[in-house]
Amino acid sequence: MTDRPAPALDGLDAVLFDLDGVLTPTAVVHMHAWARLFTPVLAARGAAPYTDADYFAHIDGKPRYDGVATLLASRGIDLPWGDPTDSPDAETVCGLGNRKNAVFTQVLETEGVTPYPGSVRLVDALIADGRKVAVVSSSRNAVPVLAAAGLTDRFAVVVDGLVAAERGIPGKPAPDTYLDAARQLGVPHDRAVVVEDAESGVASGRAGAFGLVVGVDRGAGADVLLEQGADLVVDDLAELVTTPDDTESTLP
Repeated sequence: MTDRPAPALDGLDAVLFDLDGVLTPTAVVHMHAWARLFTPVLAARGAAPYTDADYFAHIDGKPRYDGVATLLASRGIDLPWGDPTDSPDAETVCGLGNRKNAVFTQVLETEGVTPYPGSVRLVDALIADGRKVAVVSSSRNAVPVLAAAGLTDRFAVVVDGLVAAERGIPGKPAPDTYLDAARQLGVPHDRAVVVEDAESGVASGRAGAFGLVVGVDRGAGADVLLEQGADLVVDDLAELVTTPDDTESTLP
């Protein structure tokens, strides 16, 4: 049977997807890379150890350098910001961010990434139904991740960390990157959906007054995502897909 977007998406013309943790499980790779970065950095300064909770509270969904700065601030550590061209060995915010990216790139190249089947199912159902789709990610690695996952041809519009930096667009939790993607698709923000798994991303969708903000609970917690402004929370995006012979939909 042909998949269709669930009734919860009726009347909405575009769906704007975060990448890591929404379309692909690269959030797990990112979490491991951040842990490998911060465990020795914090230990060397006698700070409280890095935990997965730090990822969700201080890093998830934010531009890379902002995530570094926020985590350091949570431990009372003040480092020079530096410059994006800093060596990964530099003891600056940008240097640490570049060091983390080097670790992430190594893992991506050696292991690749498989997209969430339920997410691909929803994207394909939306495209088949004539809806527009885009990727909006804080990551500067969005293009290679999409390529590694085999998703490149589905998304003509990608607003990632590189695009935001080049064009001076504020990152999440500001709504600007999502608003830019909706503009590129030619869809009013109140007729577009934001799909996010991160607290800061959900907050950006709410700040932009989008037509619907969907939270995907990959570990942040449904209650937390709802508190940040999600209209509904799912465990898997397949919950937003239905087929013509469905007797009832999982979601309204």
